Amino acid sequence: MSTADGATPEHLDVVIVGAGLSGIGTACHLTTEHPQRSFAILEARDDLGGTWSLFRYPGIRSDSDMHTLGFRFRPWPDSVALADGPSILQYVRDTAAEYGVDSHIRFGRRVTAAAWSSAEQRWTLTVSSAAGDEFVTCSWLLWCSGYYRYDQGYTPDFPGIENFGGTVVHPQLWDPELDYAGKKVVVIGSGATAVTLVPAMTQGEGRAAHVTQLQRTPSYVLAIGRTDPVAETLSRWLPARIADPIVRAKNIAQLIALYQISQRFPGFMKGVLRKQAAAQLPEGYEVDTHFNPPYNPWDQRMCMVPNGDLFKAIKRGDADIVTDTIETFTEHGIRLRSGQELEADIVVTATGLNLQMFGGATLTVDDEPVKLPDTMAYKGMMLSGVPNLVFMIGYTNASWTLKVDLVAEYFCRLLGWMDAHGKAVATPERDPAVEERPLLDFEAGYVQRSIHELPRGGDRKPWALAMNYAIDAVALRRGSLEEGMRFEPERATIPA
Repeated sequence: MSTADGATPEHLDVVIVGAGLSGIGTACHLTTEHPQRSFAILEARDDLGGTWSLFRYPGIRSDSDMHTLGFRFRPWPDSVALADGPSILQYVRDTAAEYGVDSHIRFGRRVTAAAWSSAEQRWTLTVSSAAGDEFVTCSWLLWCSGYYRYDQGYTPDFPGIENFGGTVVHPQLWDPELDYAGKKVVVIGSGATAVTLVPAMTQGEGRAAHVTQLQRTPSYVLAIGRTDPVAETLSRWLPARIADPIVRAKNIAQLIALYQISQRFPGFMKGVLRKQAAAQLPEGYEVDTHFNPPYNPWDQRMCMVPNGDLFKAIKRGDADIVTDTIETFTEHGIRLRSGQELEADIVVTATGLNLQMFGGATLTVDDEPVKLPDTMAYKGMMLSGVPNLVFMIGYTNASWTLKVDLVAEYFCRLLGWMDAHGKAVATPERDPAVEERPLLDFEAGYVQRSIHELPRGGDRKPWALAMNYAIDAVALRRGSLEEGMRFEPERATIPA
């Protein structure tokens, strides 16, 4: 292929899309395992870090413990379990610098189209930048930008919102200059962002006069320590190379146990969570109204709050929770179906995110558009009928990076096997006997709104998404590389 001016596009062995946790981690694996491979990281924004450089709302922090959200090959260097956004961003930057992958990042490059040619055995990427479109070709395309749409969040069509005389802001587009000191704030939502914002806006010199969390449906909220006592103890007595794997293994086991107990004994776990919440709230508080969801624990993601900061804000009287539905916005706030009116100077719509696979880019294979709902996800990381493409989907019930590390390890193992066997192309081949299942068996609103736009999952391996680190660790590190896969040798001559 040649560009419009007749030049041949730059060719790379691997292109990684996205310079967040997934992209940086994958690049580190590639650099370590296959240092001879040429690669670039294409990042649409002007900074690395993904989520952790994009989101700027008050209190931004992890909702997973950092000893599992951190990379396996470079453990989180602190005893803090739920870290703040700036600390996580610095960790990503330090990792990129330590492994030398920061020099491979090309900022301000958005991939808008990816076209596979079987004749050329390569992808041709259309890359948009401030200077215009450019083209890059690659043998492997690794999409590490997650599955959220980053230019806008999800906001329902609230009736009467145009009548509101105050400020409305979505956390994804937070203005760091927004002054909420001494003001009445309503945060709409019940997920991780909402339970982070509410206590954060009640603290510090510029704190709000009062913050109300308005939720239609409660979430399960679990208070955990801000720091990991086991990590603190081991770090005093053991070198990091011994202590870090122990802490990581302990936390992985805890995550798996919490999820399995929640799914197998939901009534028991509901009781545990209710008891914990009630013990931290004012006497007589309506726990069953505000902290008793109509679904079982982990049918949606559980909200973790460090040192119970949400409960403390409520107990101090700085914040409260209202469980109701919105009738309409008014000039001075929100009127609810119950007739109650909430006065507000600022309304924060922490109402979720929109899903968007592959950053909205178009995919084609030999000039045929790839329709994602017609494909089936292979091992939760490749698409049936689509050659040499790997994407990252993390766990919904554990830390995202746990799966990212495994997929990156698998990819590097696959490259080594293909080199040894003289193969250049790997294409998952769908088995017609495999029955379709939703890719993500998860009841969260952001998933249910977009599930019809995603690839399908299957009812058996390698097409079923396990959502279980222990199972995936064995399957992706030790499992067959040939199962369900069609390989092709490198062509003797590839057209220029």
